[in-house]
Amino acid sequence: MTTNLKNFVVENFAELDKYSKTIAKVHGKNHPELLEVREVFLKVQEKVQQEATKEALAPEIRQLRKLTNDYQVPADGCQAYQKTYQMLQALDGVYQN
Repeated sequence: MTTNLKNFVVENFAELDKYSKTIAKVHGKNHPELLEVREVFLKVQEKVQQEATKEALAPEIRQLRKLTNDYQVPADGCQAYQKTYQMLQALDGVYQN
């Protein structure tokens, strides 16, 4: 795993964990994909804690892109929804570098 990815995780995962949990709870009924986004995020979190390689995270990153329609927030998305997708997109960006 790259240093940038590790730094992102240290700096952002607690907040991303909180936001992804919140939006899944609040918006999950109307946006069931958020429940999957939450599950995939938890997989990423687990793999990162186990010092997984960048390549090992590839399936989850691809799945996040698909589930979030490349991090596009729907019209009814609240600020927490927007923040979560922004942070997931930032994670993706760090992953790609």
